[in-house]
Amino acid sequence: MLLQDINEIKTADFLAGVTVLVDKPLEWTSFDVVNKIRYALKRKLGVKKIKVGHAGTLDPLATGLLIIAIGKDTKLINNYQDLDKTYEGTIKLGATTPSFDAEFEPDKFYPTEHITVELIEQTRKSFIGFIQQIPPKFSAVKVNGETAYRLARKGVEFEIKRRTVKIHQFDIVRKGNDELIFAVKCQKGTYIRTLADDFGKALNSGAYLTGLRRSAIGNFNISQALNLDDLITILNSTRPQSH
Repeated sequence: MLLQDINEIKTADFLAGVTVLVDKPLEWTSFDVVNKIRYALKRKLGVKKIKVGHAGTLDPLATGLLIIAIGKDTKLINNYQDLDKTYEGTIKLGATTPSFDAEFEPDKFYPTEHITVELIEQTRKSFIGFIQQIPPKFSAVKVNGETAYRLARKGVEFEIKRRTVKIHQFDIVRKGNDELIFAVKCQKGTYIRTLADDFGKALNSGAYLTGLRRSAIGNFNISQALNLDDLITILNSTRPQSH
């Protein structure tokens, strides 16, 4: 059952199965959101355990749509994960960072004087369809059973295998100060940070992601999402239910 109204939270049967759309705040991990909701639900329901999961990780520096499945709806997570994703964000040209986003300061700089509107448009078209990507080393990808970002933070050398993903739509508007505003619709498993980094290379320059917001997952839209603080306030304000 999809809850879209904050008032439905008060009477929902969470154990029977509920799906909630949440607008993930900046600097929260997806796991942070799940933990926060799980803790509030355990208090509300007066239970020691309840299943809560999300369908598709968002990086801490990204905001936007998270599908949260609760109770028996956690069985639907794989179905949600297979849906296409839509993002909006900004790319900074002329520099790169180790994480491909703004988590780290730029470590290399590149010329941008040669980048024209025509070159951006020509390059944009080359990224539509099936493309090859290597996920960032600062990511949650598993490498021989270890999380890539943990290895990267330790300074361990390792390689991540290429993967094929599909970009359905990729639109770009150029703004001042070598900044690009973009919208992309893509297949599951696509790393937008890698898309930004690869786009910079294709321009014979460098680029990194400076902002990202997920606006849709399949037919689920950010306009349907609940504010996390509002959701937690409602869960905390209702008395424990007996089961």
